[in-house]
Amino acid sequence: MATVTARVPAIRSGPLDWARRHLFSTPLNAILSLLFGAGAAVAVIGLIRFLVEADFRILRVNLALFMVGGFPRAQLWRVGVAAILLASAAGLIGGLVWASAAARARQAGLAPLRSSTPVQVLRRFWPFVLLIIVCLALTETITPTLLTLASLLAGSSAYRAGRHSSAGLRRWLWLVVVAIPLFAYWVLSSSGTGWDKWGGFMLNLFLTVAGVAFAFPFGVMLALGRRSSLPVVRGLTVSYIELIRGVPLITLLLMGVFALGFFLPANLRPSNVTRVLIAITLFEAAYIAEVIRGGLQAVPNGQVEAAQSLGLTPTKTTRLIVLPQAFRATIPAMVGQFISLFKDTTLVAAVGMGDVLAASGFANSQPEFNARGLARITLPFVALAFWAGSFAMSREAKRLERRLGIGER
Repeated sequence: MATVTARVPAIRSGPLDWARRHLFSTPLNAILSLLFGAGAAVAVIGLIRFLVEADFRILRVNLALFMVGGFPRAQLWRVGVAAILLASAAGLIGGLVWASAAARARQAGLAPLRSSTPVQVLRRFWPFVLLIIVCLALTETITPTLLTLASLLAGSSAYRAGRHSSAGLRRWLWLVVVAIPLFAYWVLSSSGTGWDKWGGFMLNLFLTVAGVAFAFPFGVMLALGRRSSLPVVRGLTVSYIELIRGVPLITLLLMGVFALGFFLPANLRPSNVTRVLIAITLFEAAYIAEVIRGGLQAVPNGQVEAAQSLGLTPTKTTRLIVLPQAFRATIPAMVGQFISLFKDTTLVAAVGMGDVLAASGFANSQPEFNARGLARITLPFVALAFWAGSFAMSREAKRLERRLGIGER
């Protein structure tokens, strides 16, 4: 008996066919596509006109002010050395993480990990690349370009070293990762220019990284304390979290800078940057604790019962079973909190610190640039810097979610 097979019409995939199916499939979709297309065209034309007509001399003259604030210009080589060291640390971390993941995949009998191609890396970090290109286009010397190339070379070399390291060597390389930022800070401060004299975008980055590094472990302890069976510990942590979350960050910054000195002797009063960092740590730890608490509640009780049946102690159960699953579940919310902290560092301008937002005001108030309308040039540059960092963190978080299978069953 002959079988009859129906022919399936081939779907054409040209640009016009794609637009007909996705943009003009119905009258309503056609109207919306035309409206959004007209809005996008107006925005693109306005951006092109702004780039053609704007005078970027204020950015060229004050680029160092935007990047490092009032850091002594004769000591800028220290910033370059610290940038190369930190790029090496970042590359080494990436290589060690890749090597550890590849070793676990081999032990589990899984398919070997594939390395990211330069195109994939560029797609992940293109906002930073765009920011670097804009900054290099505004420079008047070749030194920043050479510094960028040296940082890329150092980071890629450290990545290869960490990736091809053995299991025994990786333990020592992690100590090197911890030592490199400390050495970079020593390079920056050995001339007498401590972090209390930092400014510009460097200050915003420092407050973000240091705030995360100090607030994250404190927030983990608060989250565990809030779920403690001891009433005193639970009551203290709940009181702290609810109190800090009910106070705006700007209030804590003002109290740290202007009110803390009244409660400490003159010889024990820390610098303004230290006070701000303490306020940021206390504030962010409360929010991180709530994010982690949500992740802890998402861990099924069966996981804890299985660990107890295997004879694991409560400490090992928390460290090896509960916390890893809680961290995995809270990656989206945690990255969102880090992005919020990155943008909130601009509040330090309200307490008299020269971050990148304050640098924009300083540049606009200079006599040679004291003209109306220059803020529309400096403020978009500041916005570009924060957008590059925030968007890059968001893309990396999404990539990590896909890799860990978050949200999949």
